[in-house]
Amino acid sequence: MMPTPPQAYRAKPLALPDSPLSYAQRIQTPDGAQLATFVYGHLADGQVPVLVLHGNGGTHFTFASVIDRLVTAGLAVVAFDARSQGQSTRGTAPLTYEQMADDALVVLDALDIATAHVLGHSDGGIEALLLARDHAARMASIVAGGANLTPEGVIDEWDTAGSVRTNREWAAWLDEEEVPATIDPTLLPNAREALLDAELLQLMLDEPHIDAASLSSISCPACVLVGEHDCITREETEAIAAAIPGARLVTVPGVGHSLPRQAPDSVALQVLTNVLLAQ
Repeated sequence: MMPTPPQAYRAKPLALPDSPLSYAQRIQTPDGAQLATFVYGHLADGQVPVLVLHGNGGTHFTFASVIDRLVTAGLAVVAFDARSQGQSTRGTAPLTYEQMADDALVVLDALDIATAHVLGHSDGGIEALLLARDHAARMASIVAGGANLTPEGVIDEWDTAGSVRTNREWAAWLDEEEVPATIDPTLLPNAREALLDAELLQLMLDEPHIDAASLSSISCPACVLVGEHDCITREETEAIAAAIPGARLVTVPGVGHSLPRQAPDSVALQVLTNVLLAQ
């Protein structure tokens, strides 16, 4: 009898920004990850660009509509696919939010950017908090959207642990000799992709562990952004905003966690507000 395969791993669709692209290169990190990096608009001398940091399992295309709005407003936008996601590779360093924040600095250094306005969403929001806390001189402002301080700060709407298990089962099935001869594994999403996705999802179950009090050192203009129906607990959102001196807490009505896709105008507005406040 043919063994029953597990639920298939599915790759995610992409949508390009419409803005003119002035840079697209792979930037290498010290541990060998290749970060697919893009600049939309033009990096003019003396201009402080916007750096966007996407969420778990996504790509910078999450911000496509936001990028278009920011470029239309005259800002350059630097975007990269986080390690192990999109067109970027894994590298050998342990997968942590601190490591991915360090990757953002590698990108800025490679582009000779001293300071940036940072827009982070979900995992990228966590990284924005870490960057503003630990590398204040490099941050002109931050928008931290849908960020959490602890794994318990996420209301798990997606059964993350179940997805980790499903992806690992799919990878194991592909690697076993019992895959039927009628199935050519090269026509299916491969085991490595499924395992990388499982590792990324596991990160959400294990991290972050940020002491809210440590955010009191953040000195740049900061906006803590959340959807009215976000999966981040209100307690953690309010704790983040309360810990950052002068932070604006903005709740976008009628939307959930996918702020850049569901409310690009609201997200862009908070970035542009920060730009003005930082002047």
